Amino acid sequence: MKKHSFLFGGAFALSWMLFMNVPTLQAQSKQLNALKFKNTTQLKDFFKYKGDGSIIISGHRGGYEEGYSENCIEGFENVLTQMPAFFEIDPRLTKDSIPVLMHDPTLDRTTTGKGKVSDYTLKELRELRLKDHAGNVTDCRIPTLEEVIIWSKGKTIINLDKKDVPMEIVAALIKKHKADDHVMLTVHTGAQARFYYDRFPNIMMSAFARNMKEYEDLVISGVPWQNMIAYVGPTITPENRKICEMLRTRGVRCMISVAPTHDKLKTEKERAAKYKEEVNKRPDIIESDIPTEVWKVLQSGR
Repeated sequence: MKKHSFLFGGAFALSWMLFMNVPTLQAQSKQLNALKFKNTTQLKDFFKYKGDGSIIISGHRGGYEEGYSENCIEGFENVLTQMPAFFEIDPRLTKDSIPVLMHDPTLDRTTTGKGKVSDYTLKELRELRLKDHAGNVTDCRIPTLEEVIIWSKGKTIINLDKKDVPMEIVAALIKKHKADDHVMLTVHTGAQARFYYDRFPNIMMSAFARNMKEYEDLVISGVPWQNMIAYVGPTITPENRKICEMLRTRGVRCMISVAPTHDKLKTEKERAAKYKEEVNKRPDIIESDIPTEVWKVLQSGR
């Protein structure tokens, strides 16, 4: 795959795939831009802050484009045919206690069903179809978390958001599939981070560090910084920039999310202008509902 570079803030920065001593992108089935790590050491090195200006892209809910739903394997593969990325996804429990992917607690927005996810069995959910962002019904079905864990190995990293699935169930699936080399865990507190670290000492986590209270909570947890990336908010601000500096001195990349802000603008041109503004603030990871558009901005240097 061709290597790219981009400019921002007047300084040259290599695109996120040009790391030293990390796995190269490999073409897989359907010509996916895939990441394959041999072990958790390589995974940690990939996500480590190195001060080289590189930016990694995360697909929020897996990303969405016309004809593809969020939180489904077909949508992940659609993104990976266009670019490399890792994906934040949303496990929720069915009535029969099986984790499936669904952002909302209800089915109405993204499926042909209605009501709460927790009121349906997996068999009943399999009868539904997923909708794309415009509300068009697709051929895609709701996947289980286990299916996505199996699919993602050798292709990408999946970051499991904290919804209503007990941590014990998540941990059991990771252990069953030896998935700590390609599964990341979103943690909202130091206690949650410690729960997973005690069971998987090499696993990566996406930890909340939006303010000093959350940062200090992570310090108290005793989880090594090398096991973390940090979500610092929707943008880099004067208020959180000090926290970013503290995290980066410990080798922690700082992630922002444009999903609740710029992703909601009406046109691609408007969104691209705002993505460029964020790039100029130099985050280390950008999470977006439309990762392919952020990727275009990074590669064009606009």
